[in-house]
Amino acid sequence: MAVVTSPEAGQQNTQKLFQRYLRYLKDERRYSPATLDSYQRDLHQFIEFINAVNVTDCCDVDSLHIRNYAGSRRRRGVSARSLHRCLSAIRGFYSYLQREQLVENNPVADVSGPSIQKKLPKLLDVDEINRLLNEGPQNPLKLRDYAMMELMYSSGLRLAEMVNLNVDAIDLNQAQVQVLGKGSKTRYLPIGSNACKALKRWLEARNNIVVEGEFAVFVNNRGKRLSPRAVQQRMAQIGREQGLDKHVHPHMLRHSFASHLLESSGDLRAVQEMLGHADISTTQIYTHLDFQHLAQVYDKAHPRARKSHHADDQEITQNSFTDNSFPKDD
Repeated sequence: MAVVTSPEAGQQNTQKLFQRYLRYLKDERRYSPATLDSYQRDLHQFIEFINAVNVTDCCDVDSLHIRNYAGSRRRRGVSARSLHRCLSAIRGFYSYLQREQLVENNPVADVSGPSIQKKLPKLLDVDEINRLLNEGPQNPLKLRDYAMMELMYSSGLRLAEMVNLNVDAIDLNQAQVQVLGKGSKTRYLPIGSNACKALKRWLEARNNIVVEGEFAVFVNNRGKRLSPRAVQQRMAQIGREQGLDKHVHPHMLRHSFASHLLESSGDLRAVQEMLGHADISTTQIYTHLDFQHLAQVYDKAHPRARKSHHADDQEITQNSFTDNSFPKDD
């Protein structure tokens, strides 16, 4: 454990370890820029808190400081989910310090956040997917938009994975895309026939838009790589144009891909690999979506499904989804 002789020395030690940890996350864990920004923001807020309570060296923090910090954040209106994320960042920081033998114990080890009601992800059914992708695009940007949606639904890409795709990652002859996912892990995914056709049409149109030296698959009207925000806006707009009563967003297509594939194949492990989930428990949430769909079919079609019991069954089903057993889907 670090020995400090003054508040200034404690602050310097904290900042030094803070920067070391961020470099570790970037260079060794290979976290994405967005994840690094989140960790940096959460840890910076925590350091400001311990300084305010006269703890200048992070190595002097104990579990009481952590509990006081969590209580302070809750009183300021921070959501349970955000607080869990903050505590996770701090827990990781002290796990790193413990591994480096700079602290004896992890002060966050025995501190848990408030309970979170887990919500099942919203998705589109097959009919809604067909409505969304039904319109024949008439201009290059529409070709791009439909190619993006077809690819996301065909292969289950994350938004960041799709906007970061370069043209050399797509092999239409083999109907395959190479994706760089979380933790810089590469996976190879099949591309469906409709997505291949949409991509071929877009790539031909892209040649007349893209600027020299730009390798992104999906570009804007200025020929530069498309931003995640632009993708979100375009998909929401197309959903409205197609008359869907849901807010369509990129992750909804990923959820729909996973749920429909699992419903058809029943192969949870294959769906896990295609989604790029490190832990199969993250993928298991789609088994509950599948059950929810089957329950709805049963209520509508089975001759012995009594309507008077439906409300009670729905309450039981919903209550079973509000515990902490489901991790946040990514």
